[in-house]
Order: sequence, then structure tokens, then C-alpha cells
Amino acid sequence: MKKTILTAVLALISCVAFAQSEQGFGIKAGLNYGANGDYVDSAGEALEDPKANVGYHVGIFGKIGDQIYFRPELVYTKTKTDYENNSLDMSKLDAPLLLGVNVIGPLNVFAGPALQYILDTDYSDVTLGDVENDFTVGLNIGASVNLGKIGVDLRYERGFSDNEVTVIDTNLGSGTIGDRVDTRPDQLILSLSVKL
Repeated sequence: MKKTILTAVLALISCVAFAQSEQGFGIKAGLNYGANGDYVDSAGEALEDPKANVGYHVGIFGKIGDQIYFRPELVYTKTKTDYENNSLDMSKLDAPLLLGVNVIGPLNVFAGPALQYILDTDYSDVTLGDVENDFTVGLNIGASVNLGKIGVDLRYERGFSDNEVTVIDTNLGSGTIGDRVDTRPDQLILSLSVKL
């Protein structure tokens, strides 16, 4: 009896692992939470104003490999970050190039570089100068759980390249240059994916 139950459990784990390791492509979407520095402090602020620092993303992904796999993605991302009663909205294309490992059953861990191209920035009715670099590089690291064709992943993203945008003060009429805002991503990303 114990042997039969053990065999059934191992067969189930093998089926789930095999279903998740299939190569292919799919679509993904989810929410981003950007932090200004300390996530613990930002979490308290998020409870007071749930919409602050929340953005979204939608994209496609591919998967090549089984136990160890390569997962390239192409994602449109819209982020929002609050700075002293103003908010910086940014639109960008992200291309994470992830290397993942199937740990056990449906659980995977992954990491890799993320290539980012900034499409647009807007800072609450304030004129912005050009972003120093439209193209930046960051890091994604996280874990996922895949059940059949549905997957959920949580990852941390951090930009490596120094990248700032200049705030131009037009209230004085002279267009004087003011503060500089760091546009590097520093966020938690929650995604739901569907393999097609």
C-alpha cells in the first residue's frame, strides 16, 4: 500500500514537472510596485494610498529547455513613482533574458539581465529634460510556480545603469533647471502567465 501511494505521488510530481518544463511561448501580465528606497517604509505608505507607486505590465515570453531553461521576454511596462507630492510616470519596453532552474515540482527560480528602453516619462505637470539614457540594463531575480499552462511569478527588478531625468522649473518663466530624478527601476513585479 505504501509503495503504491509513493508511486502515485512520484508519478503526479513527474507529470506536473514535465508539463511545466515543456518548451513554448505565452502571454503575461501583472502589477509592479516601485519603491523609493526602503521597501519597508514604502509598504507602510502603500497601505495609506494603495494606488501610489503601482504600475502594470503586459507582454510575451518564450521558454527553451527543461530542468535548466532560458526564458526571454518582451514586456511593455508602465510605472508610477511618487516623489514629494509629484509622481513620475514612465513607459518602457523591457526585455528580460532569464536563466531558470526547476527546483522541485512546479517551483522554479530564475535570474538574468533585463534590457530596458524608455519610451516616455511624465512628471505631474512639470517639464522634464531628456532622460540621460533611453537604453539601460538591470537585473531580474525571482521565483515562479507553474500549474499546467498557468504560472505566477514574483520577481525583484533593479536597474544598474545610472540614469536620471532633469526637472525644469517653468514656474519662474525662465525655464531654470531644477532637481534630477533617478529613473532606474527598483520594483517588485507580480505576473500571471499563460502558456499558449
